[in-house]
Parts: sequence; C-alpha cells; structure tokens
Amino acid sequence: MFRMAGFSLFEVLFVVLIAAILAVIGIPSFNYVTSSNRISTEVNGLLGDMQFARSEAIKEGQYITVCASSNGTTCSGASAWQTGWIVFVDTNDNQQVNSGEALLRVQNTFNGTDTLASSSALSAVTFNREGFAAGYAAAATVTLPVTLNLHSSPVNTAFTRCLALSFAGMPTTEIYGIGTPACT
Repeated sequence: MFRMAGFSLFEVLFVVLIAAILAVIGIPSFNYVTSSNRISTEVNGLLGDMQFARSEAIKEGQYITVCASSNGTTCSGASAWQTGWIVFVDTNDNQQVNSGEALLRVQNTFNGTDTLASSSALSAVTFNREGFAAGYAAAATVTLPVTLNLHSSPVNTAFTRCLALSFAGMPTTEIYGIGTPACT
C-alpha cells in the first residue's frame, strides 16, 4: 500500500506556534544583550586607551594625553567623548597636539546615539612618567577622581556604564549605582 509523505496542517500550525512563542520570549532578551554589549564595548574602548596611555607614559617617561576629539587629529576641548578621542605624546604637557608630537591611537565617533560625558566637563587626561593623572577642561584643571558616564539612547539605567579615573591614574569601569562617586 502506498503512503503519502508530508505534514498535516495541524503539525505545521503547531510548529509555527512554538516558533512564535520562542520569538516573543527571545527577541527582548536579544535586544538587552546587544545593547549591553554595545555599551560595554564603548566604555572598554576608552578604558583600554586610558590604560595604554598610562603604561606608555611610564614606559617612555613622557607625558601622554588622552583627549576628546571630533576630527581624530586635534583635541576638541569639549567633554563629549562620544565624538571620539585621541592618544598622543604630549611633550610640552599642553593637552594639544603640536608639530612633532606623535598620535598613538585614534578612536572614531560612536556609531549610535550613545553619550559619554563627564559631569565635571573633563576634556583631556594627561599621564606623567610616574603614571599619575591630571584632568583638564577648557583651560582649567579638573580635580580627580572624576567619572565619565556612558548612557544609552534612550537612557536606560540597566545599560549605564561609567569610567572612573583616580588621581593615581587608575581607570576602572563601573555599573550604574556602584562606585565612589556613584555611577549615575
């Protein structure tokens, strides 16, 4: 006797129903994971460049500056770090790229609408040959410790990350509500 192969309409609808239930449960979790990973990647990029600048300052025995930069070649003087930043040898400790000072690293603008800014308008950090840090903002010195807050857009505290920089030059990342001062 010949038997026909295939699926019944009931079996197909049942599989589609299971797939729909899994999608309803999985898609919000996937959005959380992708947003959380994006924010962590962005703050860890700045953390890595701060650690690199500190180690280069100690290794080379020179001032190394990390500053916000909107064009990838000069310090912008603004505290909007989401536009990018540069790491450079700052031989005269003036927080500006001068002739003969080497650019060591360039970070481009964030792809999304996330914001990374300091409540104290920090626009540059310079590490000395001992690894200590000094913060600067528009021709003024910023008292350390200082925290840069990275917010997702729209702002969601679950994704907020902060980069704290101590006077000793140690940058660390923190999660919303943790740290001194608290990551906000």
